Amino acid sequence: MPTVLRRRILAAGAATALVATLVSLGGPAGASPADARTGAPAAAAVPATIPLSLTNNSGRSDAVHVYVLGTAPDGRQGWADAAGTFHAWPAGGNPPTPAPDASIPGPAAGQSRTIRIPKLSGRIYFSYGQKLDFRLTTGGLVQPAVQNPSDPNRNILFNWSEYTLNDAGIWLNSTQVDMFSAPYSVGVQRADGSAVSTGKLKAGGYNGVFAALRAQPGWSGLVQTRPDGTVLRALAPLYAMETGGLSRTVLDDYINRVWQRYATTTLTVTPFGDRPDVTYVGRVSGDVMNFTNSAGATVTSFRKPDADSVFGCHKLLDAPNDQVRGPISRTLCAGFNRSTLLVNPHQPDTSSANFYRDAVTNHYARVIHERMADGKAYAFAFDDVGAHESLVHDGNPQQARLTLDPFN
Repeated sequence: MPTVLRRRILAAGAATALVATLVSLGGPAGASPADARTGAPAAAAVPATIPLSLTNNSGRSDAVHVYVLGTAPDGRQGWADAAGTFHAWPAGGNPPTPAPDASIPGPAAGQSRTIRIPKLSGRIYFSYGQKLDFRLTTGGLVQPAVQNPSDPNRNILFNWSEYTLNDAGIWLNSTQVDMFSAPYSVGVQRADGSAVSTGKLKAGGYNGVFAALRAQPGWSGLVQTRPDGTVLRALAPLYAMETGGLSRTVLDDYINRVWQRYATTTLTVTPFGDRPDVTYVGRVSGDVMNFTNSAGATVTSFRKPDADSVFGCHKLLDAPNDQVRGPISRTLCAGFNRSTLLVNPHQPDTSSANFYRDAVTNHYARVIHERMADGKAYAFAFDDVGAHESLVHDGNPQQARLTLDPFN
């Protein structure tokens, strides 16, 4: 697959009592179909729908509710039923109005069920014990925003996978960009009968993530529980800062050291793995890092970022879908989150040997990657730099798979 320029799609929600985040339903890791769901033509025509096998190995007795939500090729937002039929959302309101019940009964513990998913760029949600509360505004669907204590989904145990299915095939991932919660893995069956999967935790990995975050000084506030003490999730650092669960200065020391280092030396960025001849050189002057091309012309500049910009890969590290600033920004974002910018002046550093070695780092991403069976995860928006993301792709998928994994 050609180089993917991913970007989080973050848009402000309506000012309502929900105070929810309104986002466009994107593909894996929040990427939009236009970002990179292209490439070589599929080996065979991809049908309008493909089967999705849902397997419940969770060991929980709670009823499971499944939702297939997304944006159709014609740009309409909506949901799909178990047969894969797409239904556009009706008009919403302000304050938001309840969305139609788009839930699909999931398999009971130890059982499997096959539904069909259509060509969409969106999400496959699943919840345990209680249906999710979706609302519609005049701008579209209001997604759960559990960093807000008044969000109606705050005390529901749920999670989601992200997928894009189009004429070039399927891209399906497990994601922790927003939160780490109910464990699951994803997979795809190919035309030759083989299958590939990712997203599975090591034995003990689920509880291990929470234990490691609680043991890391300053990071225990990421963990959210129900009033009865049941652990529900760990918020990603970006959202934990919103709740006060993580200090907004948590990365300041590392960011300052990076800025000091590259005031006297150069940072070389080669953002395209298949184009090693394209390089940019960065040097800090005051509060700004300026990047020049091979001709010595300044192509883009970045003000010194804060933790918000680093964890969200946005704001001062915005990554537009262009061929210059976006690729440089995603490289910087990965380097800051993985704390590789001080150990390697040539970025991206794609070998995991240097990842998360500094005491000041994205410990959320670290503890998740350490506990994945294959080491792959989407723990921040540009975790695909160097192909460390939990993503499966096939140009001629016969079946997609989503497995609800054990909590133990």
